[in-house]
Amino acid sequence: MRRLSRSMAGRQVGPLPRPDLPAGSDLLPQIKHIVILMMENHSYDNHLGMLQGRGEGFPLGPDGQPDVANLGADGESVPAHHLTTTVQQPEVPSQSWHATHWQWGDGKNDGFVSNIQALLPGKDAAVGMGYWSDRDLPFYYGLARAFPLADHWFSSCLGPTFPNRRFLIAGTAHGLIDDLPFDLADYPPGGTIFDLLTRHGISWANYHPVAGGRSVLRRFLHYRGRALRRRVMSLRKLYPPLLQGVHKDMQFTADIFPLRMFRFMLHVRSTDEFFAAADNGTLPAFSIVDPDFDAYSEENPQDIRKGESFAAEVINRVMHGKAWPDTLLIWLYDEHGGYYDHVPPPAAVEPDDVEGRCLLTERSWLRSGMRLFFPRYVANAEKLDAGPRQYDRYGFRVPAVIVSPYARPDYMCTKVLDHTSVLKLVEQKWNLPPLTARDAAAATPLDALDLAGPPAFLKPPSLPEPSLRWGSW
Repeated sequence: MRRLSRSMAGRQVGPLPRPDLPAGSDLLPQIKHIVILMMENHSYDNHLGMLQGRGEGFPLGPDGQPDVANLGADGESVPAHHLTTTVQQPEVPSQSWHATHWQWGDGKNDGFVSNIQALLPGKDAAVGMGYWSDRDLPFYYGLARAFPLADHWFSSCLGPTFPNRRFLIAGTAHGLIDDLPFDLADYPPGGTIFDLLTRHGISWANYHPVAGGRSVLRRFLHYRGRALRRRVMSLRKLYPPLLQGVHKDMQFTADIFPLRMFRFMLHVRSTDEFFAAADNGTLPAFSIVDPDFDAYSEENPQDIRKGESFAAEVINRVMHGKAWPDTLLIWLYDEHGGYYDHVPPPAAVEPDDVEGRCLLTERSWLRSGMRLFFPRYVANAEKLDAGPRQYDRYGFRVPAVIVSPYARPDYMCTKVLDHTSVLKLVEQKWNLPPLTARDAAAATPLDALDLAGPPAFLKPPSLPEPSLRWGSW
């Protein structure tokens, strides 16, 4: 930590929000707890596109249905359509680096059908144009009607989960462009927001589901075993056939950069501990709450109603807990999951000079050998990771709602935000320097709060019940 602190002090990329005050000063004393609830893999239009009278949802035709479509490879038109089930299809749509850039189509947002046809032949190519409505997600629609909705919150890059969650905690993907588990042993030069908070004595925690009966030590040993397995997996690059069947492996958000034992033991906690802290008013200053990524995160092929039930439980426990009068919670998604959105992602400030990397950008001799001896594997890798290597554009829009007693009633937050807006918020709250050029340039959702007057939502609003009740199955 001392070495990292010296490194961070020597490479500060921007000034403090208040250069006249020491770093770590509390500039927003009304807010004592910031909670980030990040779900997985849904675009704004996919979840909230049919929200009427609030936000930039689908453009609607005279019949009240979405007036948007994408063309398939043979010129067939596939319109946006309501999905008949909340259980998603396995593997489709895709949010890989290649698929996402294809979907973007240089700003035309016209590749949501054709990318599936080309990259996932035999799969249902229409699913990427599907959406759900308030009949399917009543709690989410009620939340977006009650509290400030940020309808231009973009994911941080045109890519999948891991790069975008890295932006959330470090302001950079540090070269990562996929969700494979063997490129996660690096560490950004500027560190993470956890490093800044630790350095200035500001409490934080990453909460995630934990198997019953496991002690903290057993949980750490389990985590270290998975981390060691990742390092072993990195050697498989030299023999690509061993990479077949390797999938995303993440327990919690802080897991996408290496954690030492001391930090894990102090800061990585269970979901039950979060609920208890929310009930008792003992939440840390900053916390990230993660769902069970296998069942309740809303990634395909999960039932999105299960994810809604988890999010509803987290939000309701915060709203009705003792710390509610001093809390700001942000509900959002890491990326769009391959589902259609009609708003083209704008250009973004590059966080640093680290380009994206994959097997195909390794040393030329390795790349040539792989093409010679493993042509089929290289072809599959190209389907996953092909595309530009810069982080100079945001990803697609994702749902985001600002939940706080200080929220402005009937307010719409329309400014361009991304996951580094969370970093900028933390930096403005505790007078901390930016980690990268991206969060230095980011905006925050603070305009959605009225910190000068009495809190409008001190008594939490009554929200609709989710489609499924948490723990009811």
